[in-house]
Parts: sequence; C-alpha cells; structure tokens
Amino acid sequence: MKPLHLSFIIPVYNRPEEVRELLESFTKLEGNFDYSICIIEDGSSISSEKVIEQFGQQLNISYYFKENSGPGDSRNYGMARAKGNYFIILDSDVLLPENYLQVVSKSLADHYTDCFGGPDAAHASFSNLQKAINFAMTSFITTGGIRGGKDSENFQPRSFNMGLSKKAFEASGGFGTIHPGEDPDLSLRLLNLGFKSKLIKEAYVYHKRRISWTKFYQQVHKFGMVRPILNFWHPQSERIVYWLPTLFSMGFVLSIILFLFQVKWLLYIYMIYFLVAFLMALIGSGNLIIAFLAVIAIGVQFFGYGYGFIKSTLAIKFLKQNPEKKFPKLFFKHVQ
Repeated sequence: MKPLHLSFIIPVYNRPEEVRELLESFTKLEGNFDYSICIIEDGSSISSEKVIEQFGQQLNISYYFKENSGPGDSRNYGMARAKGNYFIILDSDVLLPENYLQVVSKSLADHYTDCFGGPDAAHASFSNLQKAINFAMTSFITTGGIRGGKDSENFQPRSFNMGLSKKAFEASGGFGTIHPGEDPDLSLRLLNLGFKSKLIKEAYVYHKRRISWTKFYQQVHKFGMVRPILNFWHPQSERIVYWLPTLFSMGFVLSIILFLFQVKWLLYIYMIYFLVAFLMALIGSGNLIIAFLAVIAIGVQFFGYGYGFIKSTLAIKFLKQNPEKKFPKLFFKHVQ
C-alpha cells in the first residue's frame, strides 16, 4: 500500500460560520500528518472565502466555487481536484475531536479498506435540541446502530464522516445526484464493485445539526422517501427493518383508537417504549430537558420517516412511477 496523503473534502452552502468552527477544530488536531483540505462552495450566496483566507497560513486549503448542484456532485468535484490519494468527506456542520487523524491513520494502517465510516456524537457545547436530536439519530433503541453502533465489513458510511480511496472514487464515479441518500447509494455500488468498507468506531465527529423541529421533520421525511428508491436501485439492500418506522407510526395511531374503545394494552406498550427511551436519554445526558426533547425527537423521526417511506413505496414499488419524475426535489443536476 502506498503512503496515504489524506484530502478532506468539504462541500458548503451558505454556512461561513460553520466553516470557521470546523477549520478551528482542524488547527487543534494532534499528531504530525500529511493532509490537505478541499472546500467546495456549492453556489452559495453567502461566501466562506474570507473565512478560509484567515486559516491560509495554518492549514493547506484549496477553495473552489461552483454553481449549485448539491452536496454529492460537489464532493465529486472536490475529489477530482484534490491532491490526496485517500479522501475523507465531511459535512460543514461537524467538528473534529483532537485525536481524529490519529485514530483514522492507525486503523487504516492496521486494516486497510477503500472505504470507511465513523459515527457522530454531540459536543458539550451543543444546544439541548441538538443533543436530543443526536440521541434520536444515533441511539440503538431508535436506529439499531445503523449510523455507527455496530461493526460490519459491509458498513454503509454516511457522508458527514466518510473515507474513500481515490481508486474507489474513480472506479465508482463517486456520488450520484440523489439527495439525501447519495451516501448509501455509493456504498452499495462500491460493495457491488468488490470494494471493502468498515466502521471505525473511535473515529467519531461532533455533528452539530443546526436544525429546528421543522427542518428535522423535513430531513427525516426525505430519508424515508429516499429508501424505497435505493431499494429499487439495489434490490439486495431491501430489509424489513426499513418498514419499522411506518409500522411504529401506524401502530401508535391504532393504539390511540383502541384506547378510546377501552383496549389499553397496545398504548401501554408504546408508553413503556417511550419511558425506556426517556430513561436512556436521561442517563446519557444527565439532563431532564434533553431527555424530554429526545422523546419528542423520536416521535418526529419515526412519523416523518415512516410517512415518507410509505408514500415513496406506494409510488415506486406499487405504482411503478419513475423516481426522478415523481420526486424531482430529491435529485440535483450534475455540473461539469
């Protein structure tokens, strides 16, 4: 294996302050590593260029501005121009822990793979809402560890924290135009091409998610809409587990109806589940407000995802509609 030169690929859209915080976390990284940073401004009206210039003496940064074509295409744009032979893809709303490069470098040296992913975590400085949403998105009781809780040789990284070799990028063509969902789509295509992937549990990032309840619902709703499209493109990836948020939501509505007719046992099951989630969030955070918000976040997550999933499933699987024509807002156009 050739010595690795890491290039960080970071698309950004109208978030200069996020870029500032992320670059500040780069200046605190421990160890002496050869790496570069490639920032791609995806047609922003609020530029990050002046912020980036302030770090020019401390960090090896390349900056590109292009018309808006979505985060997946922007990552491809950056990887095609980056100096390294191994790319680490980050979202602009993350912060790196000080030992991040040490953990990644050691893991790749011990067991090289052409693709890897790492989990996300909540930083102590995050708001209560951000911490609650982080719990909902990462807890085993909600997502079953799919975002970084369990090891797998076929782990599907998420693009807020994803490693990809130049060889794998060139063989696969990189990300597609769908968004969200561009990261599992790429992961599945890489597996079909014979590339190996892995989870590096210790290579977590702090994922800030500057988000409101409305934006969180919209995000998870899109996640639900995308999954049947991915199942259509990659039939081998279809799992019964993707139905669980829809079944959970339908069951909850049914439990309330049954309760009105004095059938109470199903609602009691839901109450036990939410109580367990509340206690887990409370133990993890030590904060009653975060635990309460986490329960709300779980409800928003399941109902948003579940509704998006069943709506898309009916259109794609049963009505045989074209995904790009039915849901055009889930797709971007490529930029040369």
